[in-house]
Amino acid sequence: MTPHTNTKNKNFYCIGLSYLKADATIRGIFSISAENKELLLQRAKELQFEELLLISTCNRTELYGYAENPFQLIQLLCSYSNGTIDEFQKVGYVYKSKEALQHLFEVGTGLNSQILGDFEIIGQMKQAFALSREKGLANAFLERLMNSVINASKRIKNETVLSSGAASVSFTAVQYIMQHIPDVSNKNILLFGIGEIGRNTCENLIKHTQNDHITLINRTKQKAEEVAGKFNVIVKDFEMLTAELAHTDVLIVATGAATPTIHPEHIGSNPLLILDLSIPKNVSEAVKALPNVTVIHMDELSKRKDEALERRKEAIPEALQIIKEVKEEFLQWLDNRKFAPTIKALKTKLEHLKDNELDFQRKKLANFNEEQAEQIANRIIQKITTQFVNHLKDTNSLDESISWLQEVFQLEVAS
Repeated sequence: MTPHTNTKNKNFYCIGLSYLKADATIRGIFSISAENKELLLQRAKELQFEELLLISTCNRTELYGYAENPFQLIQLLCSYSNGTIDEFQKVGYVYKSKEALQHLFEVGTGLNSQILGDFEIIGQMKQAFALSREKGLANAFLERLMNSVINASKRIKNETVLSSGAASVSFTAVQYIMQHIPDVSNKNILLFGIGEIGRNTCENLIKHTQNDHITLINRTKQKAEEVAGKFNVIVKDFEMLTAELAHTDVLIVATGAATPTIHPEHIGSNPLLILDLSIPKNVSEAVKALPNVTVIHMDELSKRKDEALERRKEAIPEALQIIKEVKEEFLQWLDNRKFAPTIKALKTKLEHLKDNELDFQRKKLANFNEEQAEQIANRIIQKITTQFVNHLKDTNSLDESISWLQEVFQLEVAS
């Protein structure tokens, strides 16, 4: 079946860039701040985009939506990030129609994640969809599509081992700490930043390290205290950052700021492991030159191989089959949605012809049985419309068939 992802001379596109071709520095340039996400969507509404989904995470920045050409989406991305069109052309990608749909399914189910099977992405996509809906850029198509991706994600998580073990940046970071820091439960761990990855990392630290003196610092202390209320952690003021680092063994940076937040002047003389889980990078490059410091960025963490990852790779064919099944259901809905107005108009036309004929026969025949005639006519109309529905479901030339039907029966179809 050919997916009909075009409307009013527009096609469904995905444009974006990801860890596959863009390193952390380039991804940082194209990342979009929370404020700019709202501004971008507002501008899209002004430009009369009907639907638009914006995903900006550590691994990728992408736009999904209907457009006359993909350049319209690329311009939006570059206008609200620090990237340029020339830079995008070097590392970016464009998917159209069925390829765009497949890509969205693979992203949402963790198949396209930097850490295979990453289950954090579906939560990020739900947040992105909620923002689109809030801005009036999520109609029936996008809502049904997102529900289908969420369904595929649930099925893959429940029916395969793609997310076995734990598959996320936050868990991989904690794994690294446990493997490289002896006696980790007694070490001083400082978590700087409480975005989604920061919160997940905090939860994994408590769960797996049995460390009961983890310190949390955030620019907005109130947000840090809200997180601390859920976990057994110590909250310190932002102004205490340098003092805390003087006796910290492990620093996890998940601030998500537009520029580096950790500089050499923050660092003391003690041995320090720093994990930077931010895009753009939030640890200054100059920190790497310090002899007592080891800096590991999330891109390096994602390249680590382990047994759980190898098991997850074996589940890829199963996951792709589930995506195929769910996507076919979505495409069937999409096709039905496209020809439904024509079928409705056909049924109205046939009923009009029936009423005229019954009226004619009623006047012509003395013993005319109107009730029987009505029943027979309704069954014939039902059989005719069912025949056309089945044809439209199976045809490879849906647009031609719809056009032919409308012409032959002179149908007035509501847009």
